[in-house]
Amino acid sequence: MERNTSQIMLKKTSRVTLRKTLRALRNELPKSQQQHASFAVRDNLLSLPDITNASSIACYLPNDGEVDLRPFMHACWELNKDAALHTSLPVLHPVCKGHLLFLRYTDKTPMRVNKYNIDEPILACPDVIPTFHHQVILMPLVGFDANGNRLGMGGGYYDRTLASIQTQTIRPKLIGIAHDCQQVDQLPVQHWDIPVNRIVTPTQQLTFNRA
Repeated sequence: MERNTSQIMLKKTSRVTLRKTLRALRNELPKSQQQHASFAVRDNLLSLPDITNASSIACYLPNDGEVDLRPFMHACWELNKDAALHTSLPVLHPVCKGHLLFLRYTDKTPMRVNKYNIDEPILACPDVIPTFHHQVILMPLVGFDANGNRLGMGGGYYDRTLASIQTQTIRPKLIGIAHDCQQVDQLPVQHWDIPVNRIVTPTQQLTFNRA
């Protein structure tokens, strides 16, 4: 069972300190627990209508103790051998600093290591899937609370990338992915933080009513 931090009073904790604390917690999880979390999150995601009805889902590759979505992606490919479902990964935008592009991804996609030492697809324009063409975007979280507020790594990449589609009537469902130990009582929120529609952990599926 993952360590639960939800009873820790963190309202007065700075985002920098909170980020450091929660990153340490998820990195302390033993390998067996990380593996269990990966498969439990896979199963929870596959039970969601948002996922089963989607034709394009943005994922991510794990870094810094994040929940590994590769079992989920492999399950998607197995269930959709006719290629009706596309999975994508984020790539650092080569022109718009601080933004992301999403590129189609399979287990045969050529990869490179970016400046954060994270694997990403080699940029190829035909493989770019516009952000608003996704039905679901799965986002790694550093922390979250029961109100659907999220804390990221601090770079603001997802917030900047998603800000441009928030006024659209039809836009991707945003699902945050985290370990249970990353939940806190209440997150300090900034005006630029974009909340999620759902949060999925190994033991929870939290849904929030977003306009």
